[in-house]
Formats: sequence, C-alpha cells, structure tokens
Amino acid sequence: MSQKTLTEGTQSGALEAQPTGSSKRWWILAIVAVAQLMVVLDATIVNIALPSAQKDLGFSDGNRQWIVTAYALAFASLLLLGGRIADLFGRKTAFLVGVVGFAGASALGGAANSFGMLVTARALQGVAGALLAPAALSLLNTTFTDARERARAFSVYGAIAGAGGAVGLLLGGVLTDAFDWRWTLYVNVAIAFVAFAGGWVLLSNHRDAAGSKLDVPGTVLVAGGLFSLVYGFSNAETHDWSSPQTWGFLIVGVVLLTAFVWWQNRAAHPLLPLRILLDRNRGASFLAVLITGAGMFGVFLFLTYYLQLNLGFSPTKTGVAFLPMIGALMVMAQVGTTVLVPRLGPKVVIPLGFAIAMVGMAWLTGIGVGSSYASHVLPQLIVIGAGLGMVMPPAMQLATGGVAAEDAGVASATVNAMQQVGGSIGTALLNTLAASAATDYLAGKDASSKLVQAQATIESYTTAFWWSAGFFAAGTLIAFALYRRGVPQQDADAAPVVHM
Repeated sequence: MSQKTLTEGTQSGALEAQPTGSSKRWWILAIVAVAQLMVVLDATIVNIALPSAQKDLGFSDGNRQWIVTAYALAFASLLLLGGRIADLFGRKTAFLVGVVGFAGASALGGAANSFGMLVTARALQGVAGALLAPAALSLLNTTFTDARERARAFSVYGAIAGAGGAVGLLLGGVLTDAFDWRWTLYVNVAIAFVAFAGGWVLLSNHRDAAGSKLDVPGTVLVAGGLFSLVYGFSNAETHDWSSPQTWGFLIVGVVLLTAFVWWQNRAAHPLLPLRILLDRNRGASFLAVLITGAGMFGVFLFLTYYLQLNLGFSPTKTGVAFLPMIGALMVMAQVGTTVLVPRLGPKVVIPLGFAIAMVGMAWLTGIGVGSSYASHVLPQLIVIGAGLGMVMPPAMQLATGGVAAEDAGVASATVNAMQQVGGSIGTALLNTLAASAATDYLAGKDASSKLVQAQATIESYTTAFWWSAGFFAAGTLIAFALYRRGVPQQDADAAPVVHM
C-alpha cells in the first residue's frame, strides 16, 4: 500500500508519518533553534547590561541580583507545568503562545521606568520561557525520529543550549556598547517575530496527551518545590548560609519535591510519570545536564569578571573572547552526537567529555594578575568547550529519547528544569565560595593595597574554577557509573512518527 493511501486512511486524531527526507523538518529545526536561543541567551544577555540599567533606574546593588533571579525563579518553577500544557493542548499552541508572551514581556522590560517594572517583566519572561522551552524541545523530539537525523538535530539544539549563555554575553555586550541596555530586551521582539512566523507556517497542532487531565496537586507541589529550591540558593548569594531565608527555603523545597514524588506514584494523571526518570540512561542524562549547568557558570560568570575587571576588556570584547569556546562546543556537538555516541555509546563519550572539561577548568586556575588572554584563557576555553560539546547534546538527546509521544513535553521540561536548577545551584555555591576565598586571602594583609585586592579577586576566581572542575569530576564518575554499556537503541514503544 502506498504512503498516500496510508495517510488518507488515517482518522483525524491518528498519527501521520512524514517522508524521511522531508526538508520541512530541517526548517522546523531552524525555528526551534531560534526560539531556544532566545530563551537560553536571556539568562545571560542582561548580565552585562546590569550596571547600565542600575544607573538608569537607580536601584541598589542588593536589588541587582533580582533582575536575574526573577527570570530564573519563574522559569524553573513552571517548566514542568509548561511541558504538560504542551502535551495536553498541543505543542504548536504552546510554542506560539510562549513566543508571543516572551516578546511582550521583553518589550515591557525594555520600556521599564522603574526597578519593579523591570523585575516584573523578567518574571513574565520566565513564565513565557517555561511554556516555550519544553514545547520547542518536544517538537524536536517528535519531529526527528530517524536515528541519524535525530542525532544531527540534537547536536544543533544541544550546542545552542550549551553555548547560548556565551552568545548572550556577546550580544549583550554589543547591544549595550552600540545602543542602550534596553536593547538587550528589545532584541527578543525581533527574534520572536521570526520564530512566530516560522512556527505559524510550519507547525501543526498535535495533542498526544489530549485524553489526560492536568495534575493540579502535582503542579502545585513541584512548582512550589522548585521555586523554594531556586529561591533558597539565590538567597545564599545575599544572605549567609545560616540565614533562615536560605536553609529554610531549601528545606521546604526538598520537602515539597519529596511530596511531589510520593504523589506521582498515586495520581491518576501524573504531571511527571516516574517511568520517565527510572530509565538508567535517561536518569543519567538528567544528572549530566544538572551537573553541566552548575559547572558552566564557573566559566561564564567568573571569567566574565576576570576579563572585564582584571584584563580591562570591554563588554563587546568580553563576548568575543568566548567565541572560541562556542566554536569548539559546536564542532564537538556534531562529532559527539553523530559519530562518537552511535559508535562507542554514552558510557564512554559522556564521561570522557566531562573529564576533558574538568582538565580545561583545572587548567584555567593558572590565571594571575599579569596573565594574558592568549596564553592563560584561550586554550583552556577551547578545551572546556570541546568537553561540554561531548556532554550536553548527547545527554539532551538521551534524556528525551525513547519516551512515549504523550510524555515528550514533560520529559523536555525536565531537561530544561535540570539545567536551570543546576545553574542556580552553581551560581549560589560558587559565589559564596569565591567570596569566602577572597576574604580569607585578605585576612592579615594590607587590604588597601591595589595589588593585594587584585590578588584577592584572582583567588576568588580560581576557587570557583577549582570547584567547577570538581563538579565535572563528579560528572565523570556519575556518568560512567550510571550509563548502560553499548549503543542506545530506539525504544519500540516510542512510536517513531513525525508530528508536524
């Protein structure tokens, strides 16, 4: 029977298979990549513009972190809900609503005339991103089902997810230097227009979990748990670890997430079916994304400080300095997903990637007050980028591979949640450890000396880099212990069909 006859014979709610060579899939990849880039780069694009925004709107140093934290809190706490909405109501609908919401919130932030208005806009960006990000990844998961094409698509997606933070630093620096800090937000409107137009034309709305219902108790528990966890770690940056606002929220977060897991075993329509987490390769991949998110901030955050404050780089030059890392990451993303994992399996490739990133990060601790970018930063960035390129894209592919079509959205949301929570944990821990290292170095020394102060900042950076190397070392051991041997096979229950 011909493909045409098969397609015509399906009922309106049935799944339709698409020709393997359809070029439409690659256009969908381009649109999904644009949307994902917008979400990921917004976690860092505002960072470089913060001093300008602070001067313009007149808010304090203590309040400055909330411009970043408001986005992270809303994004992380609502991701699983956003993923389930995509499954229940259709990925095209979730994608387009998320794109429009992100553009509207960005425009509001660009027009902000007060600190409160800017924080509100950033929180709304996080809400829209929580709907958009899992819809985008689940679209990729259900569009590319051929093993070779899927590997290539996830190499692109994973490279964007890994390098998006560095792209945000570059773009934020260029826009701030050339125009105004407000353009770090306004630029999303242009990006969203492209994503919306492409999504409107290319996507069709398919609801794989249309017969299910939304798990309201589960939604409340996981949203509250993730919010408390991220909020607690964020408070660690401005409060002591002994503060109730830090440990109190962390305890509440752990309790709520434990209750969420308990409830998922009993709910008729669970928000996050535990079968998604219990597969060994998938569970290992979720942990790999979490650890990578925590360790990557050691590069982006503290190296940005070093380049600007110690080497005197401009915001634009700082962004350009990260480009070699992005290039190495993108090259190894292709090699890792399309060549290495299909031949060697994740038990070899992902631990090796973590080990390479660990070596690069440990090498980066050699920076000093008089170091140069070419000798003490550039080679290390290339090594780190190559290592992360072997971890992020394969882990994201394996984390969403083999899930049933009706669970694609929530599995994708879990990947994004792991990356976001990992980033929040990494930021809080590394900031605290770096600050303690600087304080310890200054003890008993002449703190008024500029040379002593400069060396204290170097101590804080290298401490953060050593801890990031430690994260990657832990990732090496965990990935090697958890991943199955051999090359992963397509799950027969994953329904290898294409929804467009």
